[in-house]
Amino acid sequence: MSGSVGDNPYRASGVVAAAAGGGGVSWQDVITASTFTAEAGNGYPVNTTSNACTVTLPAAASVGDEIIFTDYARNFDTNALTINPNSLNFQGNSSPNPEYDTVGESIHIVYQDATQGWIPIFDGAVAMETPQSYDTEWLCIAGGGGAGQGYADSRYQGGGPGGAGGYRLKYAAENSGGGTDTESVINLVTGVVITATIGGGGAAAPGGHANGSKGTDSSIAATGLTTITSEGGGHGSGDRAAGGAGGSGGGAGSGTSTPGGTNGYPGGSGTANQGYAGGSSLEWPSGGGGGGGGASAVGEDAEADNAEGGAGLSGSITGSAVGRGGGGAVGPSGTATDGGGAGGATGVAGTANTGGGGGSGGAVSAGAAGGSGVVILRMLTADYSGSTTGSPTVGTDGLDTVITFNATGTYTT
Repeated sequence: MSGSVGDNPYRASGVVAAAAGGGGVSWQDVITASTFTAEAGNGYPVNTTSNACTVTLPAAASVGDEIIFTDYARNFDTNALTINPNSLNFQGNSSPNPEYDTVGESIHIVYQDATQGWIPIFDGAVAMETPQSYDTEWLCIAGGGGAGQGYADSRYQGGGPGGAGGYRLKYAAENSGGGTDTESVINLVTGVVITATIGGGGAAAPGGHANGSKGTDSSIAATGLTTITSEGGGHGSGDRAAGGAGGSGGGAGSGTSTPGGTNGYPGGSGTANQGYAGGSSLEWPSGGGGGGGGASAVGEDAEADNAEGGAGLSGSITGSAVGRGGGGAVGPSGTATDGGGAGGATGVAGTANTGGGGGSGGAVSAGAAGGSGVVILRMLTADYSGSTTGSPTVGTDGLDTVITFNATGTYTT
């Protein structure tokens, strides 16, 4: 039961009882230095937020001398406390210097004799009984779809470009893909691990007639959080096929769907609150594939031999405006924005970490791969723990810290 005598190491060891009678440990001001010398009879709250700390014990000690150290800011796991016994033994040994690197750890040592020297009578982690929660804003974009490739003969039958990866966001008044603002901030207590999974871009078609590959989903997951998943961008089709569905839909490939038809095939559908559909294609020999769908616009329907990719969104969650989530374009002069791949002699790949769809060169030209996704977290710097894996980029904007994951990693709140 919390608060019982058995749960309190200082009460159990007699420190509290001694203090009540006027003796016991004398608690000192918080220590923030990288080194200091301890004195018997004192307790030291050690703050290692900014640096590790090495404490030197007294050069001489008497039986019953005691000292306490405690993890003031719960940062020993980031910057450890090292104890230099200063020529006396510690647990019967003269080396190595003991290191304490567990979050929330407290160490209560007592000097016994020249043989054993200093002996810890408690050196365990103290549970956080008052966990705090805080709000985190976020962006989650999936990998863009890869482009298809047309039919290898003299007729113009262009492959469709890839759709952008699904674009989900909660930051300020900015919208998610699909023109919506329905997301919520992440609110978690301290000590929870958030896993950011970054989706890769879909591969381009391996040859004529073939579809590209759908982009891979990105996600944000943690205990106590409903997983946030952005869907991979839809694939661009080969000729004579509809575009693939996805976060934003892939562009259709050209070719006759019905005798005398005006349009060849429809673009792939987008996902609600993530992106828009891809563009439709024209029947041969009039034109090529439709543009890939983007986070803020439908991919353009084919016009002659070109189609533009649907626009993405310009977002400022990092503090600077960056365009992401654009669909791929198709044809010799097909253009794309916000990370989407352009057309050209051969398709241009979607930009990495924007979720842009892969561009298609049209006709028999090769298409290109989609761009990988990204996850970004933003919180008050006062709440930022500094605990990450996966080597994300960490920066600040005003009062906030911004963590950008270009590859899969974690952040511990």
